[in-house]
Amino acid sequence: MTEIKQLSPQDEFTGYYLLKELDVRQTNATPPKDYFDIVLSDSSGQISAKYWDVSTADKETFFPMMLVKVRGIVQLYRERLQVKVTRIRKVTDEDNVSITDFIRSAPIRPVDLVHAIKQSMNSIQDEQIRQIVAYCVGKVEEKLMHYPAAKTHHHAYFAGLAYHMARMLELGDFICKQRPFLKPDYVKAGIILHDIAKPEEMVAQLGIVSEYSLHGKLIGHIAMASNWITEAAIHSSIPLDAECVLGLQHLVLSHHNLGEWGSPVQPQTAEAVALHHIDALDAKLQMVEDALDTTPETEPWTPMIRGLENKAIYKLGTN
Repeated sequence: MTEIKQLSPQDEFTGYYLLKELDVRQTNATPPKDYFDIVLSDSSGQISAKYWDVSTADKETFFPMMLVKVRGIVQLYRERLQVKVTRIRKVTDEDNVSITDFIRSAPIRPVDLVHAIKQSMNSIQDEQIRQIVAYCVGKVEEKLMHYPAAKTHHHAYFAGLAYHMARMLELGDFICKQRPFLKPDYVKAGIILHDIAKPEEMVAQLGIVSEYSLHGKLIGHIAMASNWITEAAIHSSIPLDAECVLGLQHLVLSHHNLGEWGSPVQPQTAEAVALHHIDALDAKLQMVEDALDTTPETEPWTPMIRGLENKAIYKLGTN
């Protein structure tokens, strides 16, 4: 089977893929005709596609998150690869393929990632901070086993959120040893809590986000996590004006740094400054790694990366 990462311009191919996204659109012709605007994906990456010859039966047959067999031609459109689908059908039992073969996932087993997160949580020395973190983790522990960290930007795959947390905890441990003025309990707690409400913000299946939940649209994960800290404090009989409660809320509320990025306040504790930059470092390096992993080996440049100001990354050593 041809992996998406292996596709090049002018390739004619046939393969099995996950129909990750599908929208019915209309051409500009007179009269307009319906067509499918599609995103095909497999474990190596994803690619946009167009299927022009859409029938009424097709619109009743094909839906997002189903496996399909596709025949197509790879074209270059606005300097990006795009597939013109010539034939498409649903996968049958006789094809002997499984949907889990077509999804991207964290490179470490989810159970190991969640174990690492809980180990770090249990190593927090301050009992009140540990109680608050444990309460919040308990609300989403099952979803941590499979939820992505985002819809598209970074760690947007199966168990991506837990992977993001675990890698940040490694960075946090290093930085706390290098900078002893930082309080490790707050850094660990901030890392675990900063995106803890993402599973309630997004609706996801197999690591793929289909939409944002009502709470996600109206409140967002930052405000939800701050509310959970309040809930946790009440549950553990911790005064709401206790410094640990305010400190943890500040970490969560400031970790995006700027209002236009979603934070109502900017970092004003040492640990909040550290959290913002640990988060940004891991997220941006993951964007680069994901782009490199999904770019054909023959291509010296990755596609433009939205989270890096739409810059492409050049692979050193390709010349």
